[in-house]
Amino acid sequence: MTERGFERMGLRSSQSWHDDPKHLLFRLSRYKFVAKTLSGAESVLEIGCGDAFGTRLVQQEVGKLSATDFDPVFIEDVKARMVERWRFDVFVHDLLEGPIKGAYDGVYALDVLEHIQASDEIKFLGNAFAPLTAHGVGIIGMPSIESQVYASPTSKAGHVNCKSMPDLKSLMKVFFHNVFMFSMNDEVVHTGYHKMAHYLIAVGCSRK
Repeated sequence: MTERGFERMGLRSSQSWHDDPKHLLFRLSRYKFVAKTLSGAESVLEIGCGDAFGTRLVQQEVGKLSATDFDPVFIEDVKARMVERWRFDVFVHDLLEGPIKGAYDGVYALDVLEHIQASDEIKFLGNAFAPLTAHGVGIIGMPSIESQVYASPTSKAGHVNCKSMPDLKSLMKVFFHNVFMFSMNDEVVHTGYHKMAHYLIAVGCSRK
């Protein structure tokens, strides 16, 4: 510790720790779910990484991880906090402009799709899943539409495309033959009644 110094939180994580510390726990739990689901994958891509504070959990479980966000402010923050032991590729990219080059066994996006206009969601997800290998796994996590009655005004302003579980599954079925749905309340992921879930996670397999 004396040689390396202290670790720093990212922009988004610092805000959570200041405004609502428990939300940091919820977010890290989502990353742990992704990490265990994609465990053993050779190459994984995170879309909409933000400050990438939870990305390290996935990095522990996979061979190689890359991360991207459309906002250069976040990417510069990630690069500034990068340490050699946990180094990964991170870059700016807007998925509405086109897909990312390369091939990945897993692609995931947490807390991203709700910020994409419904009119753009097919383009966004098509570009997001384009680099997936034939047997790759795609994971989308987002707040449920049912949760929005409890959301803060700030959250509601940015959440332009929240969905019910059936609607999210139908959307994922456009891109995958098999889609598995999970509910989430606080830090607990489960298969309970989706209308009482605050958060939804869709896992797609076998690309169409």
